[in-house]
Amino acid sequence: MTDAGPSAERPTAAGIYDVYLGGSDNTESERAAAERLRQVLPYAADSAWANRSFHQKATRWLAEQGITQFIDLGAGLPTQDNTHQVVHRVAPEARVVYVDHEDRTVTRAQELIANLPTVRFVKGDIRDVDGVLNDPALREIIDFDQPVALLCTAIVHFVDERDDPWGVVDGYVKPLAPGSYLALTHLTADKQSPKVLRTINDVYRNANEMIHLRNRDQVEWFFRGLQLVPPYEGAPPKVTFVGLWGCEDPKEADDDSGRWLYCGVARKP
Repeated sequence: MTDAGPSAERPTAAGIYDVYLGGSDNTESERAAAERLRQVLPYAADSAWANRSFHQKATRWLAEQGITQFIDLGAGLPTQDNTHQVVHRVAPEARVVYVDHEDRTVTRAQELIANLPTVRFVKGDIRDVDGVLNDPALREIIDFDQPVALLCTAIVHFVDERDDPWGVVDGYVKPLAPGSYLALTHLTADKQSPKVLRTINDVYRNANEMIHLRNRDQVEWFFRGLQLVPPYEGAPPKVTFVGLWGCEDPKEADDDSGRWLYCGVARKP
């Protein structure tokens, strides 16, 4: 390998996501990958923002329910209105732990939270459940005898079936106290164009993470044993599209950009 510069690096999933969110922590290869996706999926950036909006709305809602501990798995590159910023507007004393495995993400994030006593950033692969949950930095501020919000937004679709993504999520939920919550989003191939799906697979095959799109039934299985909350007023408790969660007008909120990801928030009884 003769060129070790950023343009020669494989794109990261976090970097592609950062491009769509208008961030600056991305490389030439990540911008090229994002543009390739945009060519077949013009509203790719809108989908990324729909996911981000769900994350922020769900996080704020959880804080309003009295949750003061948050574990954000696959946190990605720092962007505007990070989890701790959203939470601290509601509960300034709340404690937040971010988890990611990518070196660039961890380095940048640790710079930004260096002076925040109630925030930590753990380097770890989310598939290593025991390693993440027993990390000293996490254990320093998270009390597992009290309710915790587990945030898994746009991350589990990077876990292959061979690594049992449902078992991974369940491994994090099991040690949480009753009254804890799971908030999760997941990309889906349901009712999507085969051409677009081929491009997505090609792009992520060349990235540092392969993507695994799953259907509604598979996404609902992540919430087994938990009590789903209604996604908006008047709706039954269910998994829905990210654009609909927390919306005021379901008809207006339901558009193509939001239909790429299913989501749900559920309470542990």
